[in-house]
Amino acid sequence: MPAGEPAPRPHYDRLPTYHPADVDGTAAALDEDGFALIPEVLTLDEVAACRARIDALRPLPWDFTGPTDHYKNVFNRDPFWLPYLDRPGVVDLAEAVLGENCHVIGQTAWRSHPDHRGVGLHLDYLPMTWPEPGVPDGVRVPVFLATAHVYLSPQPAELCPTHVIPGSHRAGRRPARWETHWRGRAPQPVLCGAGDVLFFRSDLWHSGSDNRTDQTRYLLQVHYGRREMAQHFAPFLAWRFDPAVLAACNPRQLRLLGDHPQGAYD
Repeated sequence: MPAGEPAPRPHYDRLPTYHPADVDGTAAALDEDGFALIPEVLTLDEVAACRARIDALRPLPWDFTGPTDHYKNVFNRDPFWLPYLDRPGVVDLAEAVLGENCHVIGQTAWRSHPDHRGVGLHLDYLPMTWPEPGVPDGVRVPVFLATAHVYLSPQPAELCPTHVIPGSHRAGRRPARWETHWRGRAPQPVLCGAGDVLFFRSDLWHSGSDNRTDQTRYLLQVHYGRREMAQHFAPFLAWRFDPAVLAACNPRQLRLLGDHPQGAYD
């Protein structure tokens, strides 16, 4: 650590949580911290059902398996996954911060096995850059893309939890390779229960971590974007919706999959 640099310190002793119905609170948390942790979004029976369905998945050419199993766009493989696109409290937050015409840009299922190694400190998408010292006080950068981590395993410190740096979305830049904290704030583990959801904006600095147990961590991701942001459905040019999936959708799910009212560029 360079001389004179403050030692990393936590921003919270434990990350705050918000009730799923408290959309104003979760939206404010995205502005302040860059994320919101929402407990008990899924029941334990739903968690068990999701885990069993992930175990039954078979990789397609655009998936990868190994120490980490990664299955893309699982909503298009089975209508079972559709209710996790518009989960109350989660989709309401997505619509609050991304607009009522937001849509899903992906839904990914993960298994992180005992030899899983987490990715380092990064952000997913930076909508605009700012010179140092970052986003000025009083300026609000809109959310363009966001991710919901639906945890299907309890998250102790040893089972490769996500780490977040509260407020780091206001850095206005990507973390440099050597950086391990931002403004004295160290990455904090998201310690939570199975069925809890972490919703975070794409410009938040966050990281994975290593699995130091003999267990497998299960995770479902749902990625949301503003109407103007492209959907990321592999295999892209060869993409086709499964007719059985579309037939099973409710109107909100159809809109999330791209059935928007006609707009200026349609």
